[in-house]
Amino acid sequence: MKTAGNFTFRETAIPDVWIIEPKKYGDERGYFSETYRESDFQAVGLNYRFVQDNQSRSKKGVLRGLHFQKTHPQAKLVRCIEGEVFDVAVDLRENSPTFGKWVGVVLSAERGNQFMIPRGFAHGFLVLSEYATFCYKCDEIYHPEDEGGIIWNDPEIGIEWRDVGEIVLSEKDKRHPTLRETGVVFG
Repeated sequence: MKTAGNFTFRETAIPDVWIIEPKKYGDERGYFSETYRESDFQAVGLNYRFVQDNQSRSKKGVLRGLHFQKTHPQAKLVRCIEGEVFDVAVDLRENSPTFGKWVGVVLSAERGNQFMIPRGFAHGFLVLSEYATFCYKCDEIYHPEDEGGIIWNDPEIGIEWRDVGEIVLSEKDKRHPTLRETGVVFG
């Protein structure tokens, strides 16, 4: 665990993937929280230059992922600003001792926690609450022609998704191959 400024940084079982908890300052009116400060992130070795912010809203049971960009990989700082999601990162880095392994965390608007996913990972999330609004910063712009994906329930990866009843997938996400079938690794 590391701290810098208004943030606590906890490394996960996969090196370079972090759970970040910003401090919240609250009173009877509500709360205030700083969600990103470049100098605090750099103080613990997270040196990213974010160039794009994205936001989505989804209903319970929606699973988005597992997505990655093939030649323009993105590092992502993700958080949930409404509701709750189970967020997952899968290591696709060539020669990584954790290649093909996954790590996940429940992100919630109430807690305000975040997940820092470096380049070289597939990413996905499952909505646990009735609705969730999900935001993320990226250090590379999105290139639609460069997108790749892995099927959400690849048995070799073995992600332990939360039980929400019916899983709702896009047509694209239903057709993703397994990790083995993609042959994708990032150097």
